[in-house]
Amino acid sequence: MSLFLIAFFTLYGGMHIYIYWRLRLLLRVRAQRVAFACFLVAMIVVPVVVRMAEKKGFADLSVIIAWIGYLWMGFAFILIVFLALFDLWLLTGRIRQLFCAAGIDEKLRITVLRITVSVALLATCYGFCEALLIRTENLTIRSAKIPPGTPSIRIVQISDVHVGVMIGKWRLKRMMEVVSAANPDIVVATGDIVDGQIHRLNGLSQLFNEIKPRYGSFAVLGNHEFYVGVQNSLDFLRVSGFRTLRKEAVAVLPFLVIAGVDDAAAQRWGDVGNSDELGLFTATGNKPYTILLKHRPAVDQRSKGKFDLQLSGHVHKGQIFPFNFLTYLSFPVNSGANRLEDGSILYVSRGTGTWGPPIRFLAPPEVTIIDILPETVR
Repeated sequence: MSLFLIAFFTLYGGMHIYIYWRLRLLLRVRAQRVAFACFLVAMIVVPVVVRMAEKKGFADLSVIIAWIGYLWMGFAFILIVFLALFDLWLLTGRIRQLFCAAGIDEKLRITVLRITVSVALLATCYGFCEALLIRTENLTIRSAKIPPGTPSIRIVQISDVHVGVMIGKWRLKRMMEVVSAANPDIVVATGDIVDGQIHRLNGLSQLFNEIKPRYGSFAVLGNHEFYVGVQNSLDFLRVSGFRTLRKEAVAVLPFLVIAGVDDAAAQRWGDVGNSDELGLFTATGNKPYTILLKHRPAVDQRSKGKFDLQLSGHVHKGQIFPFNFLTYLSFPVNSGANRLEDGSILYVSRGTGTWGPPIRFLAPPEVTIIDILPETVR
C-alpha cells in the first residue's frame, strides 16, 4: 500500500503542480497565488484524510471533506484535459510564429485560458448530472444449453456501486429502483459494492433486501472490499441478502450454474486460493450454462471454454473521458459484450456507482439486464 501512496501522491501532486503553473496566469496578486497553492496542497491530501477520519469514526466530518475533495478531484481531472488542449493551442501559435511575425498576445492567451476553465467547469457539472442518470443496458442470449420451452431467465447485474462515504442512501435508492423495475429472477453484483467502514453502511442493507429475485442474489469481492476490510464487507453483503461466491459454483437451476472468484487483490492479503479459477469448473460432459462472476475483465486462459458468460466491471469505462484510454491499456476490452474465440461472452459493465469523484463524463452508470433464452422457440 505504501507503493500505491507514493505513486498516487507523485501523479496527483504532479497534476496539481501543472494546474497551479497554468492558472497562476489568472492570479495577479501574490496573496491569491499563495492561497491557491495552499488550497491545492490541501486537496492533494484529502483522500488520505477522508480514510483516516472515517476509520476514526468521524463520519459526518469525513462526508463533508470527501464531497469537497472529490468534487475538486473530478474537476481537476477534467481541467487537466482542457488545459492540455490549451497548451496544444499555444504550441500551434508558437509554430506559426516561426514562419511569420504574428504570435498570440497575452490578452488573447488570458481570455482563452478563462474560457478553458469555464468549459471544464461546465463539463464537471454535466458529469455530476450524468452520474445520477442510470441507464439500463440490455443483453439477450440464446443458448442450446437452456431447455426448449424454458421461459426467459432475467439476470440483473450491478457493479462498482462503492457504497460508503460518497454513495449513501439517496444514491443507492436510485440504483435499487432501477434494479427493482427490471423484475429480476437473479441479481448479481460483480465487486466493489462496499467502499466504506461498516459504521457508514448502517441502514443501507435494507435497500438491497427490498429486491426479491426468484432465484437469489449473488456477489463476488472486488479490490475495494479488501481495501476497506474483507470481513466487514462479507458481513454487509450477507445482511444485504447476497450469497458471496469465493471460488464457488452454485447450481441455481439444473441447467444454470453461477460461479464466482475473489478479485486478484486478495493476493496482497495472502489469500491466493479464492482468486484462482483452477478447479472451479467441473469437467462433466453435459455442462450446464455457466456464468462466471469476476470483478476484473480479464479472462483466465485456463478457464476458456469452461464458462459461457463472464460478468465483470472494475474499469468504469474510465469514468471520466478520456481516461477510458488509460484503462484500455490494462484491460484491452470494450465495455459491453465482447465475443471470445470459443463463442463465450465477456460482458464488462461501466459500473453503477462512482469511485472518488461523484462524476461520470461520457461514461454513464449502468444497470445491466441480461435475458437468457433457449436457442429455439417453440
